[in-house]
Amino acid sequence: MTDADAFLEMLAETDLPPLIGHRHPAGDFRGGVVTRDLGPLRLAELVSPEGECFRDARSARDPDSELWQIELVTRGRVRAEQGGNTAVLEPGDLVLIDPVRPVRFATTATTSVTMLVPRRLLRLAPDAAVRLAGVRIRGDRGPGALVSSLARSMARSLAGFRADEADRSAAAVIELISVALSAQLDDARPTPDEALRSRIVGFIEARLSDRDLSPAKVAAAHHMSVRRLHKLFEDQPLTVAALIRRRRLERCRAELAGTDRTVASVAARWGFADPAHFSRLFKATYGYNPAALTSSNRARMIKALPARPGEDGG
Repeated sequence: MTDADAFLEMLAETDLPPLIGHRHPAGDFRGGVVTRDLGPLRLAELVSPEGECFRDARSARDPDSELWQIELVTRGRVRAEQGGNTAVLEPGDLVLIDPVRPVRFATTATTSVTMLVPRRLLRLAPDAAVRLAGVRIRGDRGPGALVSSLARSMARSLAGFRADEADRSAAAVIELISVALSAQLDDARPTPDEALRSRIVGFIEARLSDRDLSPAKVAAAHHMSVRRLHKLFEDQPLTVAALIRRRRLERCRAELAGTDRTVASVAARWGFADPAHFSRLFKATYGYNPAALTSSNRARMIKALPARPGEDGG
């Protein structure tokens, strides 16, 4: 194909996490995508030209919060940035991406494989995910090399599997991915500040529903001054207050999409005392009102309800 926008539309049609084109050189645009499924594991082989693309908070979709994204480069070079980490990937290298958080890619003419893994099957603690997202995993040694080789083969052919064989094979692949991620954590031993920052992120995640959660409370719980806490996060994408706010919004967004509870009750559950303030903040972050999620959810529920006697013409 010869059009960058059409290529991105084609990506959207595959149900891959969306991307927004930012820069592509003039001239012929050649790209393509082929997707295959192995049980709960989805793979997509992408051919893309030199350029840049990104995903921001507004373009993230609710279903993507249930997935982890692993990118494998098979040709060309990719620079991936997420969560303050930057991975420069050579052929064979991999990187973990959180599909609901902002990310930016800059690539040469590239062939890559995207693997989408259900989060419920690839369990990552919040602090581990923060440390791993956007970090290069070498594909020329150890467990990373096995994942790299296997993903290349799977992207080319996944024919002939019965349903039970596909599920068992996917479980084996996901376990191997888990081993590679664990090895990366062991290789990248955190500095004292990184370890402390990870503990603080875990503390915040566990207390998002606490309406009084604030930088001062976080600092006191870790026996440090607020100034020291702010310095610990000064080179991170979000301040402590912004991190608390963003994580709460993410929890609200996910819950509103999957429940018929009111906006006010969901906001209160995750620490927002003022529904009007929450709605303004939500719209500024995601580009639409939170009520739109509850309305669409109710519409889906009503559509799915079985007809009562006399309501279907019988």
